[in-house]
Amino acid sequence: METIKNAANYVSETVQGAGSEASKEANKQVAKDSNATLGTRASATKDMIGDKFDQKKHETSADVHKEAAKH
Repeated sequence: METIKNAANYVSETVQGAGSEASKEANKQVAKDSNATLGTRASATKDMIGDKFDQKKHETSADVHKEAAKH
């Protein structure tokens, strides 16, 4: 039963990590857009950093669940 729970958590964390990565890339493009206002670019940069942190957190958690599901 614990293996199933860990496998489900692995899938969930993997999906959340992918979502954070997509958001990070979108914010990265806004931050690089010279047509956007300085405030918009700064906000996108801040959000991009937060998304990168979330992505790494989810990827790490997914790896932990993946290893736990193997045992």
